[in-house]
Amino acid sequence: MSGIGPVESVDSTDVDGSYEVIGGDSPRLTDRWHTLPQRTRRTALAVIAVGAAALGAVLLPPVHDDRQSDPTPPVPWPANVTAWRYVGLAQTTDTPTTTGFFRFAVTVGSGPPVAVHVTGAAFDGLTAEAVPEPDFTVHTGSTHRVTVEISVSDCSGLPLNADLAFLDVTLRNTRAIQHHSFIFGSAYSNDLSELLHRACGTTNARPGLRPSGSAGSQNVDRG
Repeated sequence: MSGIGPVESVDSTDVDGSYEVIGGDSPRLTDRWHTLPQRTRRTALAVIAVGAAALGAVLLPPVHDDRQSDPTPPVPWPANVTAWRYVGLAQTTDTPTTTGFFRFAVTVGSGPPVAVHVTGAAFDGLTAEAVPEPDFTVHTGSTHRVTVEISVSDCSGLPLNADLAFLDVTLRNTRAIQHHSFIFGSAYSNDLSELLHRACGTTNARPGLRPSGSAGSQNVDRG
């Protein structure tokens, strides 16, 4: 047999059998990506990032931060933030021998305003009232000056020497209502003793007694 003809595949029984064509498939995605301009690729990456973030915000559950802000502190007890300071005797004219006028400065350190009502002056036989208004309110950070009228109604149960004399008041804010006693130093005790001597010096008054509460205390809470 002479001449050279086309070489047929040994394994193929059909001339039209399948052949492997190199480089004949469609371009892959990565090949297309690398053919894009650099500016186009940056824009596409930005769009993909924004879309992923939006999808994560929708699908992912919210994260609760355990580090919550500090809770609002509770309203303080009125007796814990109210302070009384004795200023001195008020200058009055035509004062009866059984009545004295004592001046005080009242402050509230924190919390809501405190309403104050003076109820007594330590000993049975004395009456006490804030004048000219029996009830007054002290706002936080301010000082309210008040005059307390103390009168002797019965000398039989009173000491002539009011050692560590105190003043009974009712304090009220949005937290509670408290009955409280404020003990003052020697200046108030001396001025009150002068009133007692003036009103009861010729009567059978009993010896002076210490009020309830320690000598070093300025406040006595009576519940």
